[in-house]
Amino acid sequence: MNEKTLLPQPEAAVTVLDISPNAGDHAALVEIFQHSNWILATCRTCAEAIAYLKRKMVPVIVCERDLPDGGWQDILERTTRAAKPPALIVTSRLADERLWADVLDRGGYNVLLKPYQPLEVLRDIGLAWQQWRWGRERPRTAGGAG
Repeated sequence: MNEKTLLPQPEAAVTVLDISPNAGDHAALVEIFQHSNWILATCRTCAEAIAYLKRKMVPVIVCERDLPDGGWQDILERTTRAAKPPALIVTSRLADERLWADVLDRGGYNVLLKPYQPLEVLRDIGLAWQQWRWGRERPRTAGGAG
C-alpha cells in the first residue's frame, strides 16, 4: 500500500497559508502538494498574512520562524483570537527542542524542519487540518472579540 494513501487529507480542495519570504519554500510546498487536495496560498510577511487572514479563513498555516516584520509568535497571537483558530506549523532550518517546546507551549501545532521532507509535510498538515476540523469553536467573549 502506498504511504501517501494513509495520510490524512481532504476530499475537496483546502487552502493552506504559507508565510515565508523564501520563494524556494513556496516552490517546495507547491511541488509537495501537486498530487493532493491541498492548495497553497502564500504571503511573504506578517503584514501580508494578517491582511489575507482578515479576508479568508484557513485551517492550517505554515509559518517561517522569522519573518521580515516579525515572526511566528505575531501570527499566532493574531490567529488565536478567532472563533476557530487555524493550526500553526512553524518552519525553520534550525529547529531544536527549545523552539518546538515554545511553539507547543504557546498553542502552535508543530515545528517542521527544512529542507522539507514531503511525507512529513503531508502528514503534519493533514493531522493539523484534522485537529482543526474536529476542534470546537471557542465561545466568544462578552466583548465580541474573535
